[in-house]
Amino acid sequence: MKFILAKKLEMSQMFDEKGKVIPVTLIEAGPCFITQIKNKDKDKYEAVQLGFEKITKQKKIKKTMKGKEYKYIREYKIDENISRQLKVGDEINVSVFQEGDKVKISGISKGKGFQGAVKRWGFHGRNATHGVKHEQRTLGSVGSSYPERVIKGKKMPGRMGAERVTVKNLKIAKIDKENNLLAVKGAIPGRRGTLLEIRG
Repeated sequence: MKFILAKKLEMSQMFDEKGKVIPVTLIEAGPCFITQIKNKDKDKYEAVQLGFEKITKQKKIKKTMKGKEYKYIREYKIDENISRQLKVGDEINVSVFQEGDKVKISGISKGKGFQGAVKRWGFHGRNATHGVKHEQRTLGSVGSSYPERVIKGKKMPGRMGAERVTVKNLKIAKIDKENNLLAVKGAIPGRRGTLLEIRG
């Protein structure tokens, strides 16, 4: 049962035994607390809900938010044997991971607004000469004589980024249990402060 909620802090670098530079992302992982345990008898499946970042000042909270103790809540499916060992209020922190573990990290990528097809899809664009005026980065033809419409799924300009992205096989380079920090080798999706879901 290796999963935790975390927050992206920043990128940095480390040195290994040979003196080689390793790019790492610093993550504030947990502590998370179990808010609810679901079982087959009542809910027809086994799962656990984790809460992250306790809300201290409840100012101007909407009606739907009343009674919510944590800023972020996520649910994970678990085995029946594990659910029996857990209780509501139990803490899950970075100690569930070890240095060298391979993890899968999910987060929301940076939003880039409305972009053209050259940036969004990597289109080549038109020639810069031979009568091409103000047309270098245009889309070009989007359809055919039949059917006389734009086919669904056509790569066109539109909103880019702000999507859920999962990066697999990321290696944990360092763990700081006192400060709840993980140093993960490589880059992960999102800006600083993005909520991350880490699974072993």
